[in-house]
Amino acid sequence: MMDNPEEDSLNLHEDEEIIEVIDLNDTEQTAEDLAEELEDVDFAEAGNADDDGWETEDEMEPEQDDSELTFSKHTGSVFCVSLDPVTNSLAVTGGEDDRAFVWSVSDGDVLFECTGHKDSVTCAAFSCDSKLVVSGDMSGLIKVWKVENKEEIWSFEVGDLEWLEWHPCAPVLLAGTAEGNVWMWKIPSGECKTFQGPNCQATSGKILPDGKRAIVGYEDGSLRLWELKQGNAVYVIKGHDGHQGALTSIACNKEGTLALTGSVDGQAKLFNTSTGKVLCSFSNENSEAKDSMQEQDSNSVESVGFCNVLPLVAVAYLDGTLAIYDMNSQSLRHRCKHEVGVVHLQWEEASAVVSTCNLAGVVTLWDARSGVMMSEYRGHSAEILDFVLNRDASVAVTAGGDHKAKVFCLQRPDR
Repeated sequence: MMDNPEEDSLNLHEDEEIIEVIDLNDTEQTAEDLAEELEDVDFAEAGNADDDGWETEDEMEPEQDDSELTFSKHTGSVFCVSLDPVTNSLAVTGGEDDRAFVWSVSDGDVLFECTGHKDSVTCAAFSCDSKLVVSGDMSGLIKVWKVENKEEIWSFEVGDLEWLEWHPCAPVLLAGTAEGNVWMWKIPSGECKTFQGPNCQATSGKILPDGKRAIVGYEDGSLRLWELKQGNAVYVIKGHDGHQGALTSIACNKEGTLALTGSVDGQAKLFNTSTGKVLCSFSNENSEAKDSMQEQDSNSVESVGFCNVLPLVAVAYLDGTLAIYDMNSQSLRHRCKHEVGVVHLQWEEASAVVSTCNLAGVVTLWDARSGVMMSEYRGHSAEILDFVLNRDASVAVTAGGDHKAKVFCLQRPDR
């Protein structure tokens, strides 16, 4: 899953060197050329989905529902959600019902359905310019749609899919698979490059803000920094410096100079992206044995993230702990406890507030400076499996195990 705090998209027109990342045939091509390619494609016809996909009340809902809108078009658990980065007005959700929908956050109307999947849709996201949306299912079928025309423009099938991520400033897509390979495509031409890892799952991935490098984590606890244009691994972190179990999450700071990784081994590791040097390891255990070979499922790191305004990082654990660490002192600052496991976290863009979703179906806002809980938002009758904040953190859109996606307004008097 691509998760991820949303990073500021880079300007397509201000650095042509970045676009060289996707120059797979060693030809010069600018962002403007790529945009023209998209406009010149002949698109196939695609049917329009039914627009009646939301409701405000449901007898199966819990008594307390703080949401502004409920999207109930899915008939199985909703696994993933993403907002369009340009306007934040559209959401895409994917679910256990083999379906993905693009819909309006303001009224729940379906813009179109991403049809044709044959397994649970676990990845769905908008491109950096919001013109394209990708949907990917567990079997490895990946489809790209043009939002304006509501039509499919590209599809490809890989092995079992682990994650998908768009390039931060160009129509380029990366995917990690259970076989350990990472694929990179230019959309819609489909020009392709592969990055071969160890013989194990590529469990998580993150393209750095410069658009030239990507960090990929693997099931064996190792991670590699890939140079996207050349296709080579700049360095590998493994063994004592690496994790002792599969990587679950990767985040980087806004500048792309530091990265934080989380693993089922209960560790979060901070490292310099230029050198690959591990700067410190964070653990939720009050133990000196920070590199234990024994994996503890209850202590798995589920999500990590950097604060943009203070030298803080957040690490969410399956045992219900949200830990706030100070990067300067490399020490625990606050331990924020949930009653159940935390699934995902996201920092607000311009504050020291971090939000979480958990297995009890609650979105919680925390002040990382004090460690105090600011507010909670309820409405799901099952676990929240993914969520995303809009740019100004006024809205959270959630994906739930109760077959529903919900829109919560976070601008409340209690904030």
